[in-house]
Amino acid sequence: MRRSGLVVWAALRQVQAVARPGLSTVQLDQTVREVFDHFGAQGVFEGYPGRTPFPAVSCISVNEELVHGIPSSRVLQDGDLITVDAGCRYQGWCADAAVSFIVGTPRPATQRLLQTAQQTLRLAIQAMSRAQRWSQVARQMLQFVRQQGYWLVDQFVGHGIGRHLHEKPDVPNVPPKPGNPRGEFLLQPGLVIAVEPMLNTSTKEIRLREDHWTVVAADGLPCVHVEHTVAVTDQGVWVLTGPPSTEEERRWLRQQGFSHLLGS
Repeated sequence: MRRSGLVVWAALRQVQAVARPGLSTVQLDQTVREVFDHFGAQGVFEGYPGRTPFPAVSCISVNEELVHGIPSSRVLQDGDLITVDAGCRYQGWCADAAVSFIVGTPRPATQRLLQTAQQTLRLAIQAMSRAQRWSQVARQMLQFVRQQGYWLVDQFVGHGIGRHLHEKPDVPNVPPKPGNPRGEFLLQPGLVIAVEPMLNTSTKEIRLREDHWTVVAADGLPCVHVEHTVAVTDQGVWVLTGPPSTEEERRWLRQQGFSHLLGS
């Protein structure tokens, strides 16, 4: 799964490297497709069942769009907040991640929202190394987000992941209500989950557009989604969609032609 996670990391980094005002979201989706094809990985979003099958290899959501945005001819503008969510299956194993970033010149309010989401995801991953149950992690996430003045969307959840994109357990961003076992599970070695906080600016309420996929914030204000695939191991928590951390991983990416993503 780590190799699959590195493929997703490379695709999302490549998108960040090329994104700029004037490009369309469908062009960014094509970038993800090209990286997956290069590695021989299968995108697991395209064709995903729904009222209509999802038509692209990645979800690209802009500004007031929270999740599941369909890539289109929409052209990015300076200051747009964009989320790119992508998942693949590589050598039989899946990984899933989402990165959010600002195209061009950041606006202070949007930058703060983005930084809060990124901090929330880091907090959750760190808490997983100490907590025994997921509800303990979700409670910390919710408390932190509300302290910052934002809303954590609770209508969508993260998920287990492995041979398939979506597996048990459900991974809610807020703690389950007393007496409701949904979303409560032990954080024990062997568990692999997609952790994906979703933040709205002034309300947790959302609505679905007529395309049956794109979810937008009900207040029409910028919102943000970030995600990592995370494994619990005997040695601790491992972010499988994180950047390369060993020389062997960097060597593999260089051999695949992605030296430009590794920095100096």
